[in-house]
Formats: sequence, structure tokens, C-alpha cells
Amino acid sequence: MRLSHLFGHTLRENPAEAELPSHRLALRAGLIRPLAQGIYALLPTGWRVVRRIETIIRQEMDAIGGQEMLMPMVQPAELWQATGRYQAPSPGTALARFQDRAGRPLVLGMTHEEVATELARQEIRSYRQLPCLIYQIQIKFRDEPRARGGLIRVREFIMKDAYSLDATPEDMAGAYGYIYAAYERIFERCGLEVLPVEAASGMMGGQVSHEFMFLNEHGEDTLLRCDACGLAANAEGARIGLGPDRREVELPLEEVATPGHETIEDVARFLQVDRAQTLKAVFFVRAEPGENESGPDDTGLVFAVIRGDLEVNVDKLSAALGGTALEPAADPVLRAAGLTPGYASPVGIRDITVIADESVLAGSNYVAGANVEGYHLRNVNVPRDFQPDLVADIALARQGDPCPRCGASLGTSRAIEVGHIFQLGTRYAEALGATYLNEEGRATPLWMGSYGIGVGRLMACIMEQHHDDHGLMWPPAVAPYDVHLVSLARPDTPVEQAAEALYADLQSSGLAVLYDDRPERAGVKFNDADLIGAPVRLTLSPRTHVEGEVEFKLRTAPDAARVPLAPLDPLLGRIRKATGN
Repeated sequence: MRLSHLFGHTLRENPAEAELPSHRLALRAGLIRPLAQGIYALLPTGWRVVRRIETIIRQEMDAIGGQEMLMPMVQPAELWQATGRYQAPSPGTALARFQDRAGRPLVLGMTHEEVATELARQEIRSYRQLPCLIYQIQIKFRDEPRARGGLIRVREFIMKDAYSLDATPEDMAGAYGYIYAAYERIFERCGLEVLPVEAASGMMGGQVSHEFMFLNEHGEDTLLRCDACGLAANAEGARIGLGPDRREVELPLEEVATPGHETIEDVARFLQVDRAQTLKAVFFVRAEPGENESGPDDTGLVFAVIRGDLEVNVDKLSAALGGTALEPAADPVLRAAGLTPGYASPVGIRDITVIADESVLAGSNYVAGANVEGYHLRNVNVPRDFQPDLVADIALARQGDPCPRCGASLGTSRAIEVGHIFQLGTRYAEALGATYLNEEGRATPLWMGSYGIGVGRLMACIMEQHHDDHGLMWPPAVAPYDVHLVSLARPDTPVEQAAEALYADLQSSGLAVLYDDRPERAGVKFNDADLIGAPVRLTLSPRTHVEGEVEFKLRTAPDAARVPLAPLDPLLGRIRKATGN
């Protein structure tokens, strides 16, 4: 490609709206241009990077038996309604809804679990068709309220999403393992250093989930890491160590007056007990009340009980309920259910789902609300005084909490998520009726996994890792061009003829070449070459031409070297070694 004809130009100054290095450099190098908040056009140079990333993804997915397909971006709303995600406050607030001319509700796909499950329902009949792995690389839309950072967080984006279909939970776990390994290879080939971490499944459902994180000070995710044993997890899904067992001989239940003391801090101070000796009551309401894994629920309320020194992690709580969408319950809702805000108690309540954190089982003789204004209960014990419908890890991990593996103090890091994988289980299959006939001829729900990579975000993270003060420094496997050829010749001279001949020879050798044939000063051309960041820069000038040489410079090297221009094979060898072609 001749730079004089390239659609998209470089910018000399840093755009005022760009804060992250990847955003600044993508704009300055002419990779992207904004059309609206969180919506970008990929110009030819940026699109070339995306296509090379997609090639790596396809090769690795195909190598493990993946079958590429294309699913519609426009989806029937009824599929999302069936799984309970249509009205969910998160990600429902980002789900773009509309109607067609006949009034049928539709959505713009921000992910494709529902569609993949519906297609599996139509196509999978027998266990003989399993296992199966399908994937696509497709545009999605998320009505993201916090678009920022260029391609880091956008509204319209390209995603590789894959779905494994299996007969048993063991088979699903096996598929999860080899896709996990494929992801590690993808990121390694793209030149990006990632850290796989444990994560929360949240609205996706399922119990096992990992994110592939790029450590970066501009990241929106917080990781909890243990320097002692190497454990790493997203704060949204991290476990914490519960410390020593606090159980003692159970004492008789006792009601005590606590007038005006509603918060955990106030009650603990008033009764002179440690916060860890209290039970915190946190209430949520389901977006769609009804049957759930814990039993019937007439109110839609979820009563989360956790040790008083801990906080509830809403993502974990949602996952424990099978991906149910939750939002905080207001005081009028609690009063309508017979609960007393500030003094609510899990003791003696009915028709409300009670979920207790694991921490509750590691102690005894707690202080909890009495469900009477101005009163609390001493010596509340599980299961003597109340029986939770479900016990799960619903605690929010924080900096300084003990590591669940070794007990050392957890530290934090900022990171950007570039990939996320889930074991979905049978949640979507059961909701949409996706079954197969097992060996006994019995209809059985499919066990599914979901696996995503944001292609544009991956491109942005590569730029975050591979740049310097002068511009981009693309890893050869994803670089838009292998060679940036700079001609310092005047028009209609032997030097220009030599540059044209070299351009043709490099292209005929299978190399992707960006040829700067513009009538610009040498400094401008070199600055643009550094900004665009091809792995190899070749420069032909009157001086090098007289000596039968070309200047050869690696983008990652501080200095250039003179190499013979003829014969061409040694030069091609150096280029291929530098670019992997």
C-alpha cells in the first residue's frame, strides 16, 4: 500500500479526548475514527490488525474442533425473556431493545448464549452428535453507559464468542479445559501478557468462570492477588479466608433492647461485641419473582445473611441463584413483607429466600435483628434458630482480607479483561428446551460453556503493552504491515526507481508493505513510521543507493544498520526472521 493513497492520515498532536495510550495512538496512527460515543470506524490500517488477530483466533479455535458460523445480530426478545435476562437491570440496562413494523419485540445481540442454545435445540438430537463446539466472530452492540478509553470500553464491538455443547458435566469441564489452553495460546501469539484469574459468573449463571486479564493501571477491574502463593482473582469473584473457627457452645436465644441502633457498627458498639460476632441483613428483589433453586418465593425478596464484618458480593449472590437479576430492595418492600428495616431478622420469617454466606457457619452465638423496632437477638445460631435455603460464598473480597489458600494478606492490581470463559451448566438449555436423547433414549438437557474474546479490546491492550514515546511497536504476528518502506528520493531519479523496484520485489515475496512515497521531509516520514509501528523499516536514500545499500531498522531497536540491497535474498531473510514470515 502506498502511503500517499492510504485512507486515513496520521495526527501530529495528541487528541484532547484520549486519555489512554492505546486510544491516543490508535487515533494518531490512523487506525480508528469516532462516529459517536463508544462507536468507532476501523480504518484500513486498524482493520488489517483486526484481521490478523482474527486469523490467530480462527487457527486456534479450528485446531480444537471449533466450527465457525454466523448468528444474527438481531434476536427475538422472547429468547431473552425465556432465560430471564430481558428485564435484568444488569446487563439489561445495556440491552438495546426495539420493535419491528409488526410490533414484535427484538433486541440487538450483546452476546449470543440464547441464540446458540436455540440453534442447539433445533440441531442436536442425539448423544452421538456430542461433543460440539461452535463459534463466530461478529459485531455486537451494548448500550454501554460508560464508554471510555477508545476500544477498551465501547458500545459496538467485534467479539469472538464460542459455545461448547456436551452430554455431561464432566464433558463440559473437559471442553472448558482445552478452550482455556487455546486462549492462552491466542494471547501468547498476539504478544499480550495475560493473567488468568478466577471470576464471578454473575448474570451468565454457572459456578466456574475465569477471566484473562491484562494488568494495566488504567483498567476498570480490580484484581486481588496473593504474593505469597500466587493466587489471583477478580474482586467480583474472589474468595476470602474465613479465619479460625469461631464456634462455641450454643447459648439460649435472648432478646435485648437496642433503641436507635440500626447499623452493624452501632449495634456492635452498643452491645460491646466484635462486628464479626453479628449478622448483617441485606435485601434484594428479583427482576422476575418466581420459582428458583431454593424453593418457592412469593415475594421476590432475597434475604442475604452475612457476618457483620463482611459485605455481600451481588455478582456472587446472583450466580448462587442461577444468574438471577437482583436489585436492592427498598424499605416499603420490606415492610410489605412483614420485615422491620434496621432490625430485620432471619429468625422466624417465611416465604422469603434466605441465603447465608459460608462465614455464618464458622461461628455461633451471633447478634441479629429481632424484627421488632428497637430490639436485637443475642445468641442466634444456625441451624438451630433459622435454616437458610442456601449456603454459598457471597462475600465481597477486599484488599487486606486473608488469602483463602494460604492466609496471607491479599493485595490489589488494576487490570483490563480481554477474555472471559464460563461453565454455564444446564441453565440455558433448561430455559429454552435444548435437550438430546441419551443412550437410554431419555431427553437430557445439554451442558454448555460460553467463551468470549473482545477483538477490539484485545487490539487496544496490545497497543497498551507495545508502544514507546514515539508510537506503536506491533508484535510481528498482528502488525498491519511487515515492512514500512521509506523513500527519500526525489521524483524521476534512479533512487526513486530503485525504491519502486524494491517495493514490487517485497510485495511479490509475500510481504505486507507500506510504502511512503509522499513528497515529505525525512523527519516527517520517520516519525510516521515510528507512529504506525511496523516491525521493520527500510529506508532508501541517495546516499544508501550510491553504495548499493538500504537502511534496515527494527522498530524495537535503537539504531539502524546498512545492508546490501542486492542480492535480495539476504535482505528478505533478515525481514522474515524479524517478522516471522
